[in-house]
Amino acid sequence: MTICMSYLVSGRVQGVAFRAATRRQALALGVTGWARNLSDGRVEVLACGEAEQVEKLRGWLWNGPPLAHVTDVVCAPTEVSDIAGFEIK
Repeated sequence: MTICMSYLVSGRVQGVAFRAATRRQALALGVTGWARNLSDGRVEVLACGEAEQVEKLRGWLWNGPPLAHVTDVVCAPTEVSDIAGFEIK
């Protein structure tokens, strides 16, 4: 079953290659979507794919790349989007 989830990741997540690392992790899991920096310092991630793979990405978001320090991940289901690949915005 394909699902889409929106994540807002807080903490030290900008300037630490968080979006690029998220893209690599998503592609390895077969998850499509995008990641973008927000003006308030958070990173927003849209993840679409098989529920189990999207959940694995959510777990990874709590750690992120080595230089990141994640303090919160807020998630919400969103409408399923037909997105190819995983973009950094």
